[in-house]
Amino acid sequence: MNDPTPNRIARRSAATTDMYDRAVRAGLTGHTISARSGKSVRLADGEEYVEFVSCSYLGLEDHPRLVQSVRTALDLYGTHFSSSRNSVEPAEARQLEELLGEVYPGMSALVFNSVSSVHLGVLPLLGAGVLPGYPIAAQGPLFVIERTAHASMQALRGVLEQVGPAARFRIEDPQSLTEALDLARSQGRTPIVLVDGIGSMGGLIDVKSLSDAAAGLGGYVYVDDAHGISISGPRGAGYAFEALGCEVPPSVLLVGSLSKAFGGSGGFLLTHRAEDVTVLRREANPMVFGHSNMITHVLVNTESARMHLDGTVAELQRKLWENADLFDKANSAGTLVNAGTRSPIRGLAMETEEAAFASAVKLREAGVLCFPVFYPVVARGTGLLRFALSAHHTPEQIQSVADCLASV
Repeated sequence: MNDPTPNRIARRSAATTDMYDRAVRAGLTGHTISARSGKSVRLADGEEYVEFVSCSYLGLEDHPRLVQSVRTALDLYGTHFSSSRNSVEPAEARQLEELLGEVYPGMSALVFNSVSSVHLGVLPLLGAGVLPGYPIAAQGPLFVIERTAHASMQALRGVLEQVGPAARFRIEDPQSLTEALDLARSQGRTPIVLVDGIGSMGGLIDVKSLSDAAAGLGGYVYVDDAHGISISGPRGAGYAFEALGCEVPPSVLLVGSLSKAFGGSGGFLLTHRAEDVTVLRREANPMVFGHSNMITHVLVNTESARMHLDGTVAELQRKLWENADLFDKANSAGTLVNAGTRSPIRGLAMETEEAAFASAVKLREAGVLCFPVFYPVVARGTGLLRFALSAHHTPEQIQSVADCLASV
């Protein structure tokens, strides 16, 4: 008999329930907002709610300096300059990369229009061995992908396998990593380990140990620290940079987001040699065939980088971690995902999808919006309420969550 679900994508779709559709119909997610003020948003029905959904963990996106940078961009360039970046770019794009080089001393930065574009542009060239600073064995690479690494990396597996084979491992199962690295060693391949820094649904990855393990085999760790950028570390360099001892080892390629706590839009890669940037500008798919970053956000990103360097971000970091501590204390009666960690994400795990759905309903009735999550984002049959914390949440807004969850 033919398998009615012959591939992984089809099997995943077949196992996905209608819970997300129900959550949209119930107004628990898929929101449309018509206005915002701080952490309050007005929905299409005219009602206002406190949101714990946005990944702008420092609240920079409505800072007067960034708002003014948009006005400046409009005056200088209009709304957009439509060209591939390796054809024409504004002067501020290079300024931004120079400023990122100050945030990460000794590193060369290259900005893309999204983190997903970074992955698409960098990983195939890295595996092909064409980046001068990252040599690859004659037998080619073995891509070693952590099971919970972001979907934007997982989705590229078919692309990566045009360059070299791929294996998966589980961060909670060290033996699975050992087996993958042993496979690379036995085949004479260079391991390229793909991981997140901070998981989007929970967990912090020990990037230092992974870096050491990969370096021992002449391999690399490619870290997507999208959720970790700006929230910690000197000059807002982020979780992974701080965890690595405030430097990027030769065995690590560090990727960051400009679209979350950074307050702007886009993604960036840090390399150890300027020659790598030259190759990527010339050959990375999104640089050649994709559009450039929106001109307004180029100037927003550049001003945000200055705020990282002048101490503004350090003060917002302090407020974020005060709020994280307050959230943990207020909800100490329950078991929170990431409680007590240097992650701005908290979660309340539910044994069933129905329990997560019902709890999200109670939160909305109390004027609070969170992100209810179901399979395939979390394990099949379970649910999660995800809360994104911000430096801009007030103590009263945080307490409103605790009051509601106490009855869940």
